[in-house]
Amino acid sequence: MTSNESKSTTGDLLLEMRGLRIEGQSDEVWQEIVKGIDLKLHRGEVLGLIGESGAGKSTIGLAAMGFARPGCRISGGEILFDGRDLMQVSENERRKLRGVRIAYVAQSAAAAFNPAHKLIEQFSETPTEHGVRSRSEADADAKDLYRRLQLPDPENIGYRYPHQVSGGQLQRAMTAMAMACRPDLLIFDEPTTALDVTTQIEVLVTIRDIVKQFNTAAIYITHDLAVVAQMADRIMVLRFGELVEESDTRSMLSDPKMDYTKSLWAVRSHRKEVEPPTKTDTPIVKVDHVSASYGVVPVLKDISFEIHKGYTVAVVGESGSGKSTAARVITGLLPPRQGQVYYEGEALPADYRKRTKNQLRQAQMIYQMPDTAVNPRQRIRDVIGRPLSFYLGYSGAEREKRVRELLDLIELDPDQFIDRYPGELSGGQKQRICIARALAAEPKFIICDEVTSALDQLVAEGILKLLDRLQREFDLSYMFITHDLATVKAIADEIVVMYQGQIVEQGAKTEIITPPHHEYTELLLSSVPEMDPDWLDTVLKERAHAHELYEKFHAES
Repeated sequence: MTSNESKSTTGDLLLEMRGLRIEGQSDEVWQEIVKGIDLKLHRGEVLGLIGESGAGKSTIGLAAMGFARPGCRISGGEILFDGRDLMQVSENERRKLRGVRIAYVAQSAAAAFNPAHKLIEQFSETPTEHGVRSRSEADADAKDLYRRLQLPDPENIGYRYPHQVSGGQLQRAMTAMAMACRPDLLIFDEPTTALDVTTQIEVLVTIRDIVKQFNTAAIYITHDLAVVAQMADRIMVLRFGELVEESDTRSMLSDPKMDYTKSLWAVRSHRKEVEPPTKTDTPIVKVDHVSASYGVVPVLKDISFEIHKGYTVAVVGESGSGKSTAARVITGLLPPRQGQVYYEGEALPADYRKRTKNQLRQAQMIYQMPDTAVNPRQRIRDVIGRPLSFYLGYSGAEREKRVRELLDLIELDPDQFIDRYPGELSGGQKQRICIARALAAEPKFIICDEVTSALDQLVAEGILKLLDRLQREFDLSYMFITHDLATVKAIADEIVVMYQGQIVEQGAKTEIITPPHHEYTELLLSSVPEMDPDWLDTVLKERAHAHELYEKFHAES
């Protein structure tokens, strides 16, 4: 049986939702956000939930555990898990199911782990607390799953703290943790969002094998249509809490019926409208023979590249390649062991604490996870207003006016958003706030660190168009860190390809993505999922050369 053949005719019914209704509270008013959803899921079946931000995907996924996040409540309908209505049993009974028979893999691994405990301790907690395994058995199982999920040094990585591993590694560790009790139902909420394309293939294969081996049912929530094509037997398209369309995967991909579904299939068509300006003799940013390490572990190894005025330079590579570390060196958060960073020809102090306020102002960052990048206790006027005060001395009415101007600039209505808290915004809206905060400092250079990876494709396209427009209006230069090669093709002027702390190839976009490629670049390009349900199987069977490259590069690490 292939991954996209329907299993619902043979597997027992495990989960059924009838007329599910969920309300969310805003300004003390309850509004319906999930509007009468019906859903069936059989053992061994994978159901894909797709739709833009605010469609209700994650809310429905959480409801499968009988859970509603703070500020939400399940207001109607039935949630039948293995024949039991979760809304009719006690909260204590629901808790006994969570983590044991129903497990959840969250989108943001960084926010899901306790930073004070080692990975293996957090893995073993649920099976030992519920009497599924002894502590020694749970620890051994953790190492086995770490190995199957292609984590480096599986015997020892569990003894690290969350901050000591990369985002992609942390996401895989969370997938392993969800499997600790071999649940009947797995809820994957954007589980490969933080992963580079080569790692994503290994994780997708492992997830699919786990579902098949244990006859586990899964709800796979994603905004990546190419990924859901590999994983799901059926797809439900959602919008504004309502079902738009439902079909088996092959039918949905080949012949979507509704206009909204067709619009999802057509996104990511954005391309830069104009060519970059002619290069000047002096780049905005120059990284000159930089090496850096975390403690005694070398991370960057003699890298050099330039970013010119008005250019977007995409820095790509798999998890742990050194992309974000290079950004930390440029911003002064990680002083290099050797080498120098220049801004407009001027050598910058290695440590940000020794840089002038103007030097700090000129290089701003927009981070990957807007949920963790803004203070949840500050209103939007204060999130955007702080850099205005710190860098430019704005206060009072002058600051208020400029905050409103910046909200207009990022296409958010000031009257609607200025007094909100971040928790009252969608993911795309929060990322726009992070862009406005960066612009508030009036920089010439912005580092965009995976700024669209956590967003659905419609919202991501809007962010890319916004960044493109802002670049043209303010003559900005971007360093765009990403593992999404579709994003690279959309926005980059030049590309820097990194592997294991080294630059293996760099040049104009047209040169890098046009054959012949460097071996590692070829590996990255061949690993980008396609809107074909057979793509993953085809890759595994036919890309022997790419597999050899993968083994070669990882053997050297």
